[in-house]
Amino acid sequence: MDLLLAAELLVLGGCIGFLAGLLGIGGGMLMVPFLTIILGNRGVPSDLAFKMAIATSMATILFTSISSVRAHHKRGAVRWDIVRGMAPGIVTGGLIAGAGIFSLVRGQALVLLFVAFLTFSATQMLLDRKPKPTRTLPGLMGQSAAGTGIGLLSGLVGAGGAFASAPFMTWCNVPIHQVVATASALGFPIALANTAGYLLGSWNMAPPLPGAFGVLYLPALAVIATGSMAVAPWGARAAHALNVKQLKRVFALLLYGLAAYMLMRAMQG
Repeated sequence: MDLLLAAELLVLGGCIGFLAGLLGIGGGMLMVPFLTIILGNRGVPSDLAFKMAIATSMATILFTSISSVRAHHKRGAVRWDIVRGMAPGIVTGGLIAGAGIFSLVRGQALVLLFVAFLTFSATQMLLDRKPKPTRTLPGLMGQSAAGTGIGLLSGLVGAGGAFASAPFMTWCNVPIHQVVATASALGFPIALANTAGYLLGSWNMAPPLPGAFGVLYLPALAVIATGSMAVAPWGARAAHALNVKQLKRVFALLLYGLAAYMLMRAMQG
């Protein structure tokens, strides 16, 4: 790996780690577009570059989640009862997406799904709708069903699940700091199930770049994970000191811009 590529990936990992700790996200919304560009500039066909970006993004969440959730757990903010209720469904949905649907769907179709997901996520952030005060979390069956949907969607777009799990928990009147912390914890089973699925679905593929295993680009995984784990605790500390609502609005505008860019690339390619 050349020094320029390593520097690009390290900066990207640092940004992803900070956002993971600050907003409870795995960082896929930012990582996938930028990693797609980086891989495309190294000669990987755009269709395959996008799939590799999704798989590598998801795998980094294994490390980002651990670093972020440790910082939140020290503050007693993680709702482990919610994690236990949603994790079985998340693993099921993740394996279905990673090992089955992901390998069958064309990259361009995944790009369009990703663009729709970015736009929806950004809109949800801007609207900041308040749930009915009487609404509470469903029972174990309901949480498991929600987890299945979140795991499935996350596997197709390379996101850690917070963009689906955080609105779900907020809709059920879970306090915001618990939402951020618990979304970080849910990132681990999401990433584990989907990464296993990606590897099962592409283990016999010829490596497009040195260091690639199937659709997983191991050098990028190592560098991005290093940067993200180092910076994630800073984001977690900032989440308890900054106005997260204002930051989410800024982040939403960035997501709109990335959605427009990815849509333009999909139309061209």
